[in-house]
Amino acid sequence: MTAAKLISPPTIHIGLLGYAFMGKSHSNGIRQINYMLADPPARAELTALCGRDETALQAAARQFGARQTYTDWRDMLASGEIQLLDNGGPNDIHAAPCIAAAQAGIHLLCEKPLARSAAEALPMLEAARSAGVKHMTAYNYRFVPAVRQIRLLIESGALGRLYHFRAIYLQDWLLPHAGTPRLWRMDAERAGSGALGDLAAHAIDLARYLVGEIGAVAAQTRTFIPERPLPDGSATAPVTVDDAVVSTLEFENGALGTVEATRFALGRKNGLRFEINGERGSVAFDLERLNEFQYLSLADDAAHQGFRTVLATEPIHPWLADWWPPGHIIGWEHTFTHEIAHLLRCIVADEPVAPIGADFADGYRCAAICDAIQESATSGKRVHVHYED
Repeated sequence: MTAAKLISPPTIHIGLLGYAFMGKSHSNGIRQINYMLADPPARAELTALCGRDETALQAAARQFGARQTYTDWRDMLASGEIQLLDNGGPNDIHAAPCIAAAQAGIHLLCEKPLARSAAEALPMLEAARSAGVKHMTAYNYRFVPAVRQIRLLIESGALGRLYHFRAIYLQDWLLPHAGTPRLWRMDAERAGSGALGDLAAHAIDLARYLVGEIGAVAAQTRTFIPERPLPDGSATAPVTVDDAVVSTLEFENGALGTVEATRFALGRKNGLRFEINGERGSVAFDLERLNEFQYLSLADDAAHQGFRTVLATEPIHPWLADWWPPGHIIGWEHTFTHEIAHLLRCIVADEPVAPIGADFADGYRCAAICDAIQESATSGKRVHVHYED
């Protein structure tokens, strides 16, 4: 009896920049691809890990299983070892490494927001396009099976003409009782914006992904605590970003939307919710119940009884065939596995990242919308969104 020869998928060597929250999330997604997907597009190998603190870097490398470490991203890119840069660093180190990687022919995955402004994001997009590398902005909520199923419903025409999109993204970790010091996320020079780029950007990306392009906005922002102690307690420093943002959205297809985001909503830990209303149906989603969504359809005889819950855990639902039997739920961390696997498939098969994933064009356009929201909040006027891509 002759043993069957196993056909192995190609290996994609990944260099991960950043080892904190997003570094841990991405490294877990990378590792899950290799042993959970029945037919992975590629074998994902965390070849290199880069960070500035040598002690923390070595500890993270042992935890994540990285083979090589670097304290300078330039050295990592110059090593010739990686084919994909996974940039999970703070917002102020998104642009330079991604542009350099693109120029070196290295594919790109960059955490959101893509950049601190549209002006900073546009050269990143242009560099990726010029080099012909695959590029993805890590808006991972596109890779929640229920969210993908909602898009499929909308594309099928089940909701008909869309009238409304409303979203809230609520957290509470900056409230006074939490004692959070002034971190980089509260510094406009490093972060670009506060709740706007950190939270509202997710809702804005979902608005574009599910409803359509945004043409104009009107917004208000607020900074509730203008000064905080530095992490070492040596002094205080000003908070130069927004703590909360509220904005209306005008879609080019005529729909209206609202987005609210704050890090001051007591009791809310990661509360992203959205609802879409159309002429023939409505859908609603809550990230803290990410395995389900609410659906109401005029075509359903029971529609007059209100929304019904759809449990999106069947093998026919996007990405679920690789996980557990129906009803056995998945979690937030699985979105990164879906996201990275999609990018690997695009690399291997030379397929476009969008519209399933958010490419750098999506990242740039979201940055342009965030810029318009900031401009509106400053001027007190309605602002048309301007794109240069």
